[in-house]
Amino acid sequence: QVQLVESGGGLVQPGGSLRLSCVVSGLTFSSVGMGWVRQPPGQKRERVAAINWNGDDTDYADSVKGRFIIFRDNTKNTLYLEMNNLKPEDTANYFCAAYSRPFIGSDNFAEWGQGTQVIVSS
Repeated sequence: QVQLVESGGGLVQPGGSLRLSCVVSGLTFSSVGMGWVRQPPGQKRERVAAINWNGDDTDYADSVKGRFIIFRDNTKNTLYLEMNNLKPEDTANYFCAAYSRPFIGSDNFAEWGQGTQVIVSS
């Protein structure tokens, strides 16, 4: 059974930082690309970052470039999203997702986590 379990969300003030984690089990983590997708309240989902199987290729949405960093530790089957200089518009439910292939693809992820809530507010 594939499981993607996110953690690290919470309430943070504008300008603050958070690190999200996603522990993956039930698949060969080091063989698949991964991504973080967010869904603000009442809005559609947006892929914010993606990473290939070994971490040497990444991609970011324009809205988070220069502020968010995606990285992975294949020895721990864990994906991370470091979020800096957070803005109120970053408020969303953040999902960890896995591709079915080693490389970054489109938004058609094969597996999803349950999400972790991030609220940016003073």
